[in-house]
Amino acid sequence: MTEHTDWPAKLLACLDEHEEASMGQAARSDYDLNLDTPREAPSKAAAVLVPLVQREAGWQVLLTRRTQDMPTHAGQIAFPGGHVAKGETLYAAALREFEEETGIDKTMARPLGRFERYETASGFNITPFVAALDTPFTARPDPREVEAVFEVPFDFLMRVENYQRQSLQWQGRERYFYAVPWNEHFIWGATAGMLRALAQRVARQSKKEAPT
Repeated sequence: MTEHTDWPAKLLACLDEHEEASMGQAARSDYDLNLDTPREAPSKAAAVLVPLVQREAGWQVLLTRRTQDMPTHAGQIAFPGGHVAKGETLYAAALREFEEETGIDKTMARPLGRFERYETASGFNITPFVAALDTPFTARPDPREVEAVFEVPFDFLMRVENYQRQSLQWQGRERYFYAVPWNEHFIWGATAGMLRALAQRVARQSKKEAPT
């Protein structure tokens, strides 16, 4: 079992408490770069897990690639997560979806905190939770939903300068989004937007800790 006592204090310091009673309003969204896009209303509650894994080479972020035949967001890279069932807490939903999608026992996840909610153009209000995974573990992804489970260096994802602003044609208009390509993986949209929000939090915390 992995011990997490060496976790960077600046990350823990910039995360909020891991659970809340209600969904609340999103602070970030797909609309931040697309102010003229009509908003979906009301947003549906969703939660994702941002799983962190300690390896010899350093901390990694575990991500999934959705299968090509999914009805929505086919082939895209995402955090494990999904909708919140009736009577379910946000964090419980994130853990349930994590286990269902990756095949990793949810008891391997140690909650660290959460960061700002993210609203998608598809009508979801997503609460992202950060958790450290005990190792070793074996991923057995659900073949109906997940094509692959892979890891990206945490340090790379926490550099705000690695995020690019790109665009594509969507529903007859140009839509802008953030992307953070890593090797053959093109991480973009809401996933990149949430990671960038976390990177900005870490950067602000680093400035606070910098000697004057």
